[in-house]
Amino acid sequence: MTDRKLALEAWESLFRAQHELFTEMNADFDHSDLGQAEYDVLLTVTRSPGMSARLRDVTSNMLISQPSVSRLVDRMVTRGLVSKCPDPDDGRGALITATDAGARAFRSVATVHGRSIASRMSRLDDEELRTLRDLAQKLRDR
Repeated sequence: MTDRKLALEAWESLFRAQHELFTEMNADFDHSDLGQAEYDVLLTVTRSPGMSARLRDVTSNMLISQPSVSRLVDRMVTRGLVSKCPDPDDGRGALITATDAGARAFRSVATVHGRSIASRMSRLDDEELRTLRDLAQKLRDR
């Protein structure tokens, strides 16, 4: 049986660390044309084959509601960062594809953001990073 007090302490520590790191890393976007949420959309899309992802896959990787993601994607279409078309395999769905401009904007921020993440995570050695990754994945597994 899990120790309830220890579970609460571990959760609070994890939550506070994530919040503090996330707050610090928001500065990575201060001089960018992309906001954090747009970056998250492009992260999913650019890592997908053909730089295209289903809207539902983009939504599942975001920490905001589906209607909010849809509105965000529509704004990104207007800005020329992504295109959106019907999903040929799912008539109710949509495919989101990074445009050349969106991919360039993503790569520009990803370089800065990647260095920032590596710097902040360097407090942990490689074994600790593997353990953290594995434990976080275990918590996410359903």
